[in-house]
Amino acid sequence: MNETYPYPYSATEARKRNELSLWWESHKANIACRNAIEDAIRQNFDGMNLQTDCLKTVLDEYGFKRTAWVLANTLHELKWDGRFSYANKHWAEKIYIPTDLIHNSDFVVRSHPAVLDGFVSFYRKAVRALNLFGAEHCVGDRAEQDYTGKVLVLSPDTLKESCWSQENQLWYAHDGFGCSPHTIGRSVRCTCLGDGEMTRWNRHEFIGVLDEKYLPDWAREKLMELTAPQQEAPATGEMKLE
Repeated sequence: MNETYPYPYSATEARKRNELSLWWESHKANIACRNAIEDAIRQNFDGMNLQTDCLKTVLDEYGFKRTAWVLANTLHELKWDGRFSYANKHWAEKIYIPTDLIHNSDFVVRSHPAVLDGFVSFYRKAVRALNLFGAEHCVGDRAEQDYTGKVLVLSPDTLKESCWSQENQLWYAHDGFGCSPHTIGRSVRCTCLGDGEMTRWNRHEFIGVLDEKYLPDWAREKLMELTAPQQEAPATGEMKLE
């Protein structure tokens, strides 16, 4: 798989950050991903139907994150086109693409919009099949919530795609300044409910607090282990006889 870092800022911002080389490598990968999408559509569209496995070669080479970036950018640039469905346009709107009037057009997919719309739908279906947790599985206003003692959902954007699973998304928050919504500190000390790893994440890397009704049985069992009161060890030493 192409592991080039998906640079999240515009060329202008990259220049300010002295990271223009990172932006350029990512931009070239975006263009290559666009080309791969066009090739996949060309090879899998028979004039009437788009084959459902047309995504595979693109995802194998560029992964979900970059493919989403290229598809969302395309729909942003072509939002005036009525041949894209409302659902796909709404999906694209939720993905932030930095404004870059000079370069964003470089990786707009040039396939027929009606066929490309089907490709976007296939992509969204493939993401849903991963069964990842999202904002729709969370409760409350994360901007005002105290995370202490809560089960949090880690954003897939924070994880490598090889780690995209529910087991790697659910974390129990112990403490840290980041648990409070109004402190300067952002760090949250937490334990992964999947494998028991304890580490620190920043508050913004979590989507929010998981709604209890979506908590899987395996996670519930692990949560009970983490939150169960510790049994006191029996006292040692000589027993005094009366």
